[in-house]
Amino acid sequence: MKRISTLQAMLALTAALACSATQAANYSKSVLDGARDDVKAQYKTEKDRCDSLSSNAKDVCVADAKGREKIALAWLDYNHSGDAKDQLKLNEAVYEARYDVANEKCDDLAGDAKDLCQREAKTARDKAKADAKLNKKVADAVDDAEAARMKADYKLAAERCDALSGDRKDVCVASAKARYHERW
Repeated sequence: MKRISTLQAMLALTAALACSATQAANYSKSVLDGARDDVKAQYKTEKDRCDSLSSNAKDVCVADAKGREKIALAWLDYNHSGDAKDQLKLNEAVYEARYDVANEKCDDLAGDAKDLCQREAKTARDKAKADAKLNKKVADAVDDAEAARMKADYKLAAERCDALSGDRKDVCVASAKARYHERW
């Protein structure tokens, strides 16, 4: 049975969370601060564990620990704000952590094998970066299309309300604004 590294498991979890359609948990500031302290303490513990290793194995271990810390902190920020900007930072933390660990593992090689390993790591990072950029553009286009649909639906609902009068018209307009997220 092949054993999955902690970083791979964290990256898979983070990618699943980042790609899911669910909203962020919106942690409170006090919960966020406590969780950050916990992540930093965990990083220190993992980094101290790396001190027992030597040469490149130690460097890989430290890169792995740093990557997990960066991903966890970015995940906390995203879950605190729920902002698309923080989600992009989370995605960036994931592919940069993968790159750093993969690139560090290349140091065990020499010559052409090392060069190829480094190019593969860089290519994987660049592809992930391009995918993130594409996903952002797609998400923006979907948001724009949804906003246009909502505006058109609101306009139609408002026209239907115009046929009414008095309180019924006011209720109809308020209901249409609520349904179609209009603020005018």
